[in-house]
Amino acid sequence: MAEEAAGGGGPRRGAGERDRDEEGAVAVAAERGPGAAYHMFVLMEDLLDKLKLLSYEEEVLRRHNMRPLSRHYFALPTNPGEQFFMFCTLAAWLITKAGHPFEQPQEYDDPNAVISKVLSELRSFGRPVDFPPLKLKAGYGEQACYVLDCLAEEALKYTGFSWKRPAYPTEELEEEEITEDDAELTLNKLEEDVAEEESDNEENFIDLNVLKAQTYRSDMNDSAKHEEILQSTIDAAEWNLEVERVLPQLKVTVRTDNKDWRIHVDQMHQHKDGIESSLKETRGYLDKLHNEISRTLEKINSREKYINNQLEHLVQEYRSAQALLSEAKEKYQEGSGGVTERIRVLSEITEVLERVKQETEEKGNSMTDGAPLVKIKQALTKLKQETIQMDIQIGVMEHTLLQSKLKEKSNMTRDMHATMISEATIGAY
Repeated sequence: MAEEAAGGGGPRRGAGERDRDEEGAVAVAAERGPGAAYHMFVLMEDLLDKLKLLSYEEEVLRRHNMRPLSRHYFALPTNPGEQFFMFCTLAAWLITKAGHPFEQPQEYDDPNAVISKVLSELRSFGRPVDFPPLKLKAGYGEQACYVLDCLAEEALKYTGFSWKRPAYPTEELEEEEITEDDAELTLNKLEEDVAEEESDNEENFIDLNVLKAQTYRSDMNDSAKHEEILQSTIDAAEWNLEVERVLPQLKVTVRTDNKDWRIHVDQMHQHKDGIESSLKETRGYLDKLHNEISRTLEKINSREKYINNQLEHLVQEYRSAQALLSEAKEKYQEGSGGVTERIRVLSEITEVLERVKQETEEKGNSMTDGAPLVKIKQALTKLKQETIQMDIQIGVMEHTLLQSKLKEKSNMTRDMHATMISEATIGAY
């Protein structure tokens, strides 16, 4: 099944048909918007989360001995045959998980039949299918992600899974002790700070009944105090001793929150005061340094002008020398160009001369060399010897032929005499 899906499962489509499909996909993506090309990546990430919720690692990967899916497994083409097999396996498992019995596809099954079964199950769930089945044959793309995502949603619905609101962990703020000079506060200041914090806290709600009761109680206390005689019976010395004894205990050290905006404001004011005090001390030094640097720059400018005036004639000579040098360089370049051309012509002439010399030497050697003449004489001698041998052989053949003719003639004569004798003998009888 994987090989058929990778090979097309039928007649192969031509390059022109693939180009038309790509152009149509680009046109559809342009109509849907600029983000349509990346919609499949979002679908794939959602699908992977849903598969993990359905425990696909234990029920699919371990059973079929497969590797875990990556974040963009069905969004990008890697191995069409493997991707199509993984698509069919997950689709069959999700359909079964959603409550519809579906047979697990095998490698030798027809891809078209498997795709048609998956799409029919998807339609049975009430999901729209507005794309051709051939889009799923590659095993990747937006259509494959859409089909698996819909089946995963149906499986989650069948298993009774429901999304809940996220529970964020509470962050415990670390309390840090900040030692400050004014950390010791009196009770009056502490009460004022607590009152300011309660007034700034927007989450505090005021109950009118409680407020009325507090107001009535305070009025009754005030009236009772006014009715009593305001006269002290405590000795002043004992009061002072008691105050001296209790005063150290009334000093409270408050642990302030490092993230409080009041502390930040106080720190900003402290830093501002420190910067202003430091600036008062350093402003004089900076002004003095500025004046020295300005005087030094003025001296440098005046010296530079003086040096430029003194060296004006040398600068003019240098410029004239530079002009002469540029002219000489131009002439040198022109001359070097002519020399290069002449060297090239000389090399060509030298090659032609060497070739002519070689040909001349070869012809001279061939004219003065006696080796060909010796070879001719040897050939003539060999021809003479062969001629003599041929003459001897011809004589032998002529002699043999003559012998054979004479022998044949003697045989014919003998035969004739024999016939004549036989006829005479027959006539006598």
